[in-house]
Amino acid sequence: MSETFLHGVEVLQIDDGPRPIQTVRSSVIGLIGTAPDADPAVFPLNTPVLIAGSRLEAAGLDTVGDGEGTLPDAMDAIFDQAGAVVVVVRVDEGASLAETIANVVGGVDGDTGAYEGVQAFLAAESVLGFAPRILCAPGFTSERPTGVTSVAVTEGGSGYTSAPAVTFTGGEGSGAEATAVIEEGAVTAVTVTKSGSGYTAAPTVGFTGGEGSGAAATASIDSYANPVVSELLGIADRLRAVIIADGPDTNDADAIEWAGDFGSKRVYVVDPGVKIYDSEGDIVSQPASARVAGMIAKSDADRGFWWSPSNREMYGIIGTTRNVDFALGDANARANLLNEQNVATIIRQDGYRLWGNRTLSSDPVWAFLSVVRTADMINESLLRAHLWAVDRNITKTYIEDVLEGVNAYLATLKAKGAILGGTCWADPELNTPTELAAGKVYFDFDFTPPAPAEHVTFRSRLVNDYFEEVI
Repeated sequence: MSETFLHGVEVLQIDDGPRPIQTVRSSVIGLIGTAPDADPAVFPLNTPVLIAGSRLEAAGLDTVGDGEGTLPDAMDAIFDQAGAVVVVVRVDEGASLAETIANVVGGVDGDTGAYEGVQAFLAAESVLGFAPRILCAPGFTSERPTGVTSVAVTEGGSGYTSAPAVTFTGGEGSGAEATAVIEEGAVTAVTVTKSGSGYTAAPTVGFTGGEGSGAAATASIDSYANPVVSELLGIADRLRAVIIADGPDTNDADAIEWAGDFGSKRVYVVDPGVKIYDSEGDIVSQPASARVAGMIAKSDADRGFWWSPSNREMYGIIGTTRNVDFALGDANARANLLNEQNVATIIRQDGYRLWGNRTLSSDPVWAFLSVVRTADMINESLLRAHLWAVDRNITKTYIEDVLEGVNAYLATLKAKGAILGGTCWADPELNTPTELAAGKVYFDFDFTPPAPAEHVTFRSRLVNDYFEEVI
């Protein structure tokens, strides 16, 4: 209150009091892929572009109409489920799958400092005003790249005056590089400097130059975790997003092995892929992730972010790329075995349905996708709603205003069924005079998200009691 002398009347605006808290938008999809025939003016490379629920806006991804690239089909798959808000990032199509995946993984341009590939999702909010919460890269998350991991020398040879060049041939892959080590004229070791990619079998190792001869070695190959999902993990943490990934779409064992590469609560993997009837009348295969992302967006709009997308019908498909047997209550059905290993799948039961609630989290607290997303949305909403609270004077009224606003928000979520309950409080053990004098104030809050009814048990008893009603 001003101490300036005034002979008259003044009005002082008091802006104390709780603020309403609005939940952030949960269903914005972040989609990355290729579209060689896209309009470059509308969809520049490595730039987030907003498509607000309209197939017409997405038409610029395929100006020729031949469906080249992954983005046109993925956008169609999303819009088959719902009119979603999608942040699209287009990357250049490489000469090989490995090159394209490298473009999807992206990074930061050394000259301009601009984000490339999946990193562009981090710029989406500043550019478009929307932060993606559901990330997918159809066609690029199913691969487990294989490369040369080691080379064992079986014959050292003789007469080498310098280290011979190491060559790799065959194995259907490329890019592997290694250097040889010589001692006393013989090759004693080979160090792999680049693993390469795409190897389906161990390549043949050769030695050239060095003026010697007779050296021989054998190569070993191994599979690695998907690089796109690996790169998306850090981005998903920063955005409080989930990653909808495609499994390898080969067999159950491969899908389970794929799932074992990650232990993150932010990865939700679905296997197998789907069959659709395309515009030319052909039955073709597609990854399922874009449709699952669309299903989550539809579920959020219809029911709320706290619902699981499992046991919801998937639109626009005529089948799956391999049969997944399912019988309700059969613990040995393929669908149940996949779910047990945290792999979501697609079943045919009153239509084709997404079946699976679980993320790949190694922590059982975050086992359910709906629980992860509920926590993310609440945490993000409270964070964003309290810009007003920064730099204000810490008073009793200030603390009461924050507590009242948060508790009112949690009560609203409880009334909607988003949580079972929640409370916010200021812990006096943390909010000591020393901490408050340093400008630090602490608010604790808790909440309990509802868990999906994944396992429903009816206990059956055969009794004779009801024969009494016969007489």
